[in-house]
Amino acid sequence: MNKFLISAAAIAAVAGLSGVTVAEAKTWNLSVWGKKRAFTMGIEQMAAYVNEKSGGKFKIRIGYGSQLSKPKENLDGIKLGAFPMAMFCSSYHPAKTPTLSGLDLPFLPIANFDVQRNVSEAYYAHPAVVADLAKWDAKFVMSSILPQYEFMGKGKPPASMSDWSGKQVRALGGMGKAMAAIGAVPATVPAPETYSLVERGAVYGASWPFSYAHVAYKLHEISDWFTSNMSLGSANCPLVVNTKAWDKLEPEYQKLIMEAKDSAYGALKSAYAEKDAVNLPMLRKKLVEVKYSDADLKSLRAAGGKPIWDNWIAEGSKDGVPAQELFDLIIKTADGS
Repeated sequence: MNKFLISAAAIAAVAGLSGVTVAEAKTWNLSVWGKKRAFTMGIEQMAAYVNEKSGGKFKIRIGYGSQLSKPKENLDGIKLGAFPMAMFCSSYHPAKTPTLSGLDLPFLPIANFDVQRNVSEAYYAHPAVVADLAKWDAKFVMSSILPQYEFMGKGKPPASMSDWSGKQVRALGGMGKAMAAIGAVPATVPAPETYSLVERGAVYGASWPFSYAHVAYKLHEISDWFTSNMSLGSANCPLVVNTKAWDKLEPEYQKLIMEAKDSAYGALKSAYAEKDAVNLPMLRKKLVEVKYSDADLKSLRAAGGKPIWDNWIAEGSKDGVPAQELFDLIIKTADGS
């Protein structure tokens, strides 16, 4: 045998004797719903980063289209250890992680993507939120930040706030409560099911992150109108990892995941901007744009803003959630103080 040809087993043996750890090659599954789109550019970038930096030894395989789990069951899958990573939206099942719904409140004073990132990172570092996720054997990795929500739908455009009265709408979490405050009937509908419900007229309009999601799910193909300045808020959809899998993961791979966050957030931000540049002119040409007056927006926020905040704080506090503390953390971080 050539003395310069050393087997992998021999290398591993020498490494073991010398105390050097040789990271094992592995692939992790990540569960997400829908198709590859702007919303998933963060996890796509994270997967590319860890693959490149590990020399192909550590790969994250993204399971789209509910290959691994349904949208409302991703957190359960993490708890069961069915897959080591997943994205989920807390508004799909607020009772499972009650502390997380603070980030789903409507009309929070979050000015832009970077502020939203800072708020999310601070919020998920709060001990109550860490403990809430730990009940599901979940650990926060990053926030899949979503743009402000707007509506798109079929039928006569909602020219004023009164036109929403009695209308069934897709509106999640605190945004649903805000719409209920002006007489709409909110429903928590998973994204992949929305198109058919709007097409059949079962749902008048759907609120989604504007503008990428409406086009990604092809809602514009069957719609007549869209709103452009309601700015209802955003949905809270974190990327989490199973804590047992994380604890068993080699430290160098743990480090790569955390290092990847900066470029993942950057990829998300760029993806949304690129989609807006293409989508907005197309939507304005194809559909009726509904833009509300300052008076209409003031009435919407008066009904669906602070009253919803105050109620969340009161109800959460009764249930043992440090709601006032969490809300203050959002406001303080958003303000940059």
